[in-house]
Amino acid sequence: MASPLKSNADWWRGAVIYQVYPRSFQDTTGDGLGDLKGVTQRLPYIASLGVDAIWLSPFFTSPMADMGYDVSDYCNVDPMFGTLADFDAMLTTAHELGIKVIIDQVISHTSDQHPWFKESRSDRTNPKSDWYVWADPKPDGTAPNNWLSIFGGPAWEWDGVRKQYYMHNFLGSQPDLNFHNPDVQEALLETVRFWLRRGVDGFRLDTANFYFHDKELRDNPPLVYDEDAIGLDAPDVNPYGMQNHLYDKTQPENIGFLQRFRALLDEFGGRASVGEVGDGARSLKTVAAYTGGGDKLHMCYTFDLLGPDFTATHIRRCVAAFQDAVTDGWVCWAFSNHDVTRHVSRFVQTEEERERVARLAISVLAALRGSICLYQGEELALPEAELELADLRDPYGIRFWPAFKGRDGCRTPMVWEREAPHAGFSSVKPWLPVPAMHRALAVDQQETPPGSVLAHYRQTLAFRKKHAPLLDGSMTFLETNQDILAFTREKGGEKLLFVFNLRRGPQTVQLPKGITVSEVVPMPGFAAKADGGEIMLEALDAFCGRLLP
Repeated sequence: MASPLKSNADWWRGAVIYQVYPRSFQDTTGDGLGDLKGVTQRLPYIASLGVDAIWLSPFFTSPMADMGYDVSDYCNVDPMFGTLADFDAMLTTAHELGIKVIIDQVISHTSDQHPWFKESRSDRTNPKSDWYVWADPKPDGTAPNNWLSIFGGPAWEWDGVRKQYYMHNFLGSQPDLNFHNPDVQEALLETVRFWLRRGVDGFRLDTANFYFHDKELRDNPPLVYDEDAIGLDAPDVNPYGMQNHLYDKTQPENIGFLQRFRALLDEFGGRASVGEVGDGARSLKTVAAYTGGGDKLHMCYTFDLLGPDFTATHIRRCVAAFQDAVTDGWVCWAFSNHDVTRHVSRFVQTEEERERVARLAISVLAALRGSICLYQGEELALPEAELELADLRDPYGIRFWPAFKGRDGCRTPMVWEREAPHAGFSSVKPWLPVPAMHRALAVDQQETPPGSVLAHYRQTLAFRKKHAPLLDGSMTFLETNQDILAFTREKGGEKLLFVFNLRRGPQTVQLPKGITVSEVVPMPGFAAKADGGEIMLEALDAFCGRLLP
């Protein structure tokens, strides 16, 4: 059933977005790779969750060196995923089911197989010679500066034809576009217009703060570690995190381009944008700049909740810091995506508590102020898959193995049927193995039991939509001297109190004076009790109550 959010241009505010990683969702062609027809086939399942939109990871034409994040044609579908007609059919079906479609726009860089780059590297005088970030070597032949690639090594690759280096924040086969060139901006915006005309509802902007670089190519200084800072740029095995990235990203010129991007979306009406911001300790400040004023991105997400910390202190600190920094912008919260270890594996202390943690995590997420993003399979409480080096396809993981195992552990195929070949994902061996432990958690095993994690997700998302304060109401933390996550959500005369115990033991919470619970509002999956001014919670428990106005 269509969400009431969809009746206005602000449908994205408070929306629940479900990320689909098409390569691992459903294979309909028998090649071991998911495809767009597979997404279409499974849209009724997605609709049954009660989400408002899907975010599709890249499906554009690509050599697939970085699983589609290396685009060689922005205006076509890679044959492994199908055709433009398959995309149009998927879009139509999604809209019929009341689901908005957000696509992943990867515009900070292209593949080195993109026609633009092939022309740019041919010589120094061609029309696109300045479409990428080229620089001369230092007199000793080394790279122009000390910038590093997130995927390991210098952020510069030597090209013997031009006798220059080109910049790449990721793989050497992912050259960075030169956004200082207005022709590059125009060309990219035209590719966005192509998809707007096809009817897409929004864009997830990959690495939204990486578009511009410092024209002077100044060296990044070393990072001065602050143990109180929120946000990381890279795992600690990666030297990328040892620099303070002042010059290779998050440049002031980025604001102007985001304003142009927003103006284009506004021409079409009712479209939305969500930016990925990886900026270390500066992430929230960057989100504030990119979402404030109503003329740039509609919302952003950071990596602040994508780490190992599932504690009341950490979540409160992240959310409070966002509320302090972002006065008129909007955030999209998530615990998992295609780039990080699945959150139940990050958050659990023992395997026995996995389902309990999964239920509590979605209940916390659904109660926060902002939009929320779910990652395929988290509604089944899928843990991270343990893969062997020989199974890996992720260049990031292969580069830093075994200290960092990469991102393939969260990208394994969706499990639909426990007893079917390859759990119903494909009729042949998939591109990544289906873990045996995932089979017991397949969709068909969780559809009927009322106490399954899948059932809990559906009930929790329905609970969120039922209460207006949870969509876009205000949020105020309660002052307590306990390790507890307690806050109110309020809108239109309804004021709800939420109390979450993220600890592994029971807690009794004494409410501050002046806070009176008028009635308990049953939260799906939890049965914490209230007695006067006290809330009694078991381990990993939650409470919701209606407050007197």
